[in-house]
Amino acid sequence: MATTKLGFIIQRAGYKCENPKLALTHSIASQSVEVYLNDGDLVTADIAFVGDGVLNCLKNQKAMERYGLTSTESHIKNGLLLDLNILVCKEDLEMLGLSEKDIVMDAEEFGADMTTKVVPFADITKMMEQVNHLLFF
Repeated sequence: MATTKLGFIIQRAGYKCENPKLALTHSIASQSVEVYLNDGDLVTADIAFVGDGVLNCLKNQKAMERYGLTSTESHIKNGLLLDLNILVCKEDLEMLGLSEKDIVMDAEEFGADMTTKVVPFADITKMMEQVNHLLFF
């Protein structure tokens, strides 16, 4: 039994850039690869929002209403539904004057048990050291 750990670091705001949504799409898609794996093998994904990337986590995004696009907020909620480990850098939230009440913390309406974790950057660094593949967006 082998587990391949993927780490996605989202460091850009979602404005005029689709990189953050691509990172979330890839992390969500990573959970559908079991068809290609040997019995007992797993792929897990950890997603960390750092720097301006924490702005992707803001609540009440209106992307569908305004642009006809799925919001990054709904991607985060789908990630939580799939039990992805979603981390938000505490120091960067504070630097931008935001708190947990301003960001997507859960996906209860989707039936998700996982919640977003606001953690110090040191915890994100530990996560980066533990993954097999690290991708920056």
